[in-house]
Amino acid sequence: MLTTLIHGFPGWYLALILYAGLSGGACAAETNPPAISGDAIIRAPAGASEIVIKTSTRMAGAIESLQWDGQEFINKVDHGRELQTAWNGDAGQDPIFAEVYNPTEAGSRDDSAGSTSSSRLLNIQAHGNQLTTLSQPAFWLSPGATSGGQPARNKTILSPDRLRKMVVIGYQNLPHAIDYQVTISLAPENHNRQCVMEALTGYMPPEFSRFYTFDPATAKLSPLTDGPGEQALPVVFATADGKYAMGILAITDPGAAPAGRGPTYGRWRFTDFGVVKWNCVYRLNDTAGLSGDYRYHLIVAVGALENVRSTFQALTRNR
Repeated sequence: MLTTLIHGFPGWYLALILYAGLSGGACAAETNPPAISGDAIIRAPAGASEIVIKTSTRMAGAIESLQWDGQEFINKVDHGRELQTAWNGDAGQDPIFAEVYNPTEAGSRDDSAGSTSSSRLLNIQAHGNQLTTLSQPAFWLSPGATSGGQPARNKTILSPDRLRKMVVIGYQNLPHAIDYQVTISLAPENHNRQCVMEALTGYMPPEFSRFYTFDPATAKLSPLTDGPGEQALPVVFATADGKYAMGILAITDPGAAPAGRGPTYGRWRFTDFGVVKWNCVYRLNDTAGLSGDYRYHLIVAVGALENVRSTFQALTRNR
């Protein structure tokens, strides 16, 4: 899925962590946990409209809709195309190949456009403008499947890893900013020594046809080629008239070191499939093995193109 269509926590979020038993690393899974509804909505005003975010049971609590001013910003045709998190490991085997050991929040390739997800939602809380989820992602490939001629390295449908996210609409008095905090808990039994962390990716409708970079040094947007691929500056996708735009910016919290090498920001245009994609990526490498919690703090800005630019300017002015 990575290459193909391709501060303080509130009390109830701490309760979610305690409920999950996640003091560090991956938690033990219930053998047969009860089914949980993943249908939730959060919303908050942003300018003349409001940002409305929806999750679903179909996507195991991943975000399948984000709307502002009547515009849908997310393409949700299959279980790889959402606003979601995924990661790809080597499973202890060199070299690393895309997708062959690839936990994906919303589900697997075999879920396709279906109504259910192979990923498991363990908990979800939605209150006003705030959302948290805890999930056990499925591998993108089923055991025995292949991608790019390479066989899946996973032997199970569900990964042993866990994903926590906290999403809050509005950040530091910036109504067009969505505070998006992710914790990926890698289980030691993966034996990963390399891992590509797609901390967040957004699959968007094709009308978001203009790609830009945002330069924190000048607070200016510059046109970006189709690439495809990654580069160092935050990316913004917009409609041709600039009425609608979405951008991604990674935040380094005071006193916190980035979990891995990065960020880099990617962009792709899949004309034949009617979708465009951005992502924010970190790369981990440890010959002793990767396990435990890896945290990423991201800001998704949504609104008109100038709303996104000015939001990023405010966030980077004093950093």
